[in-house]
Amino acid sequence: MKILAIAMSRIPAPNANGIQVMKVCQALSQLGHEVILLVPDMEPWGGTRDDLKAFYGLEKIFEVRWLKTKSRRTFNWRAIREARKENPDLIYSWSLQSSVFALLHRLPLIFELHEPPLGRFGPFWYRAFLRFGGKKRLVSITHALRDVLSRKYGLPSSVIIAPNGIDLERYDSLPSPEFARHELGFDDAPTVICTGHLYAGRGAETFLALAEKSPSVEFVWVGGRQDDVEAWREKAREQKNVKFTGFVQQAELPLYQAAADILIAPYASQISGSSGGDSASVASPMKLFDYMAAKRTIITSDLPVIREVLDEKSALFVPPDDVDAWHTAVTRLLGDIDLREKLAENAYAIVGENTWLARQKKILAGFYNTN
Repeated sequence: MKILAIAMSRIPAPNANGIQVMKVCQALSQLGHEVILLVPDMEPWGGTRDDLKAFYGLEKIFEVRWLKTKSRRTFNWRAIREARKENPDLIYSWSLQSSVFALLHRLPLIFELHEPPLGRFGPFWYRAFLRFGGKKRLVSITHALRDVLSRKYGLPSSVIIAPNGIDLERYDSLPSPEFARHELGFDDAPTVICTGHLYAGRGAETFLALAEKSPSVEFVWVGGRQDDVEAWREKAREQKNVKFTGFVQQAELPLYQAAADILIAPYASQISGSSGGDSASVASPMKLFDYMAAKRTIITSDLPVIREVLDEKSALFVPPDDVDAWHTAVTRLLGDIDLREKLAENAYAIVGENTWLARQKKILAGFYNTN
């Protein structure tokens, strides 16, 4: 079928929401659907389709249209006007406003939501989404988010819980940590790695404090916006066992994760995302699925949403912001290779159920007859 996907994400950009949008659209395309993604043309993009594939680590590309718009507020109406020209079988949207406009035009809709409605008008638009009739389905990224929506606003009749996913093929035949470190020019020493942005609440403070307590261990943070990376490099200038690599393209990320003896997710009790909201209680961090696929031991902050994916058999859980507890966990794992391997194997066994393809099949199931 023909699917018109609508997202407010800036494409291309290293933000997690844009990566997630591109992975979802790729999976829909791989399932045999014709996919057209509509995004705002906020900045000129002069790259090629191959550049876009490399940036996001995609195997299959689909059509992306950048719609010229004066502001994000006018984009949603413009996107629905563009979508109607295509006579789509389905609108797949990450935007509340475009979802409401789709229902106004009686277009079948799947709306994917990653956080509660934000701002002065977010609740208004969500209630409008509930109120309007039509063929619609809500996708909630976690059980916790669904529960928040149900308690505060209510839910439509069709709701699917779908955490983020993984492309397992990208993690086939990863080298040993020692070989990966050699390929990347890292020191051959016990290595702890964290990947992702450096927004508030992502754990960079814990990361540096942990590195200070563990001078014989290398600590590498992979990713982040350039201004954030430079700021944290300055803070860590006296710590010789700390590296901030800056942005790495998705296609290269598995090799960096393979270089770790331990992969960490040191989230604080409050997490800022690119939208500015606190996502600690409702998020489904994509990095966790990457970590699981990389077959490396995971230490993570003990947050309820993370326990929707991992358990004590597949990761070590540590209280957020407790540097002493983090140090104890790292020391324990570096001294126990059998435990590291067991936890990594158990995590990998779980992640096979969480591919992007399996996720999108689940989301479409029963909405339309799909293979």
